[in-house]
Amino acid sequence: MQETLLAIVISAGLPSAIMSFGLARLNARMNKRQEEAEKKADRKEDARRKNEAIVIEGMVAAITLGEATAKAVQRIPDAHCNGDMHEALEYATEIKNKHRDFIRKQGVDALY
Repeated sequence: MQETLLAIVISAGLPSAIMSFGLARLNARMNKRQEEAEKKADRKEDARRKNEAIVIEGMVAAITLGEATAKAVQRIPDAHCNGDMHEALEYATEIKNKHRDFIRKQGVDALY
């Protein structure tokens, strides 16, 4: 009777132990893959943010260059600047200031 009971306990416990070990290894593998995927997503997000910052800086640099060029052309006596040049300069300055204010507000909102 004891041998039968021992055989039942062994036959029931051994597959459970093997299955538990297998599930633990599978779970560890899945956790490792998830961590790697999260790290990859974080690297992509960092790269996207850096790219966006560079694009914004480039846009501001282009507007600043356009402003400087327009002001230089306006100072040339023979250039005969028309109203379009003055309007474009005002518009570029306005957009640059709006963008600067927007970025500043976003920074303040992110802090609080």
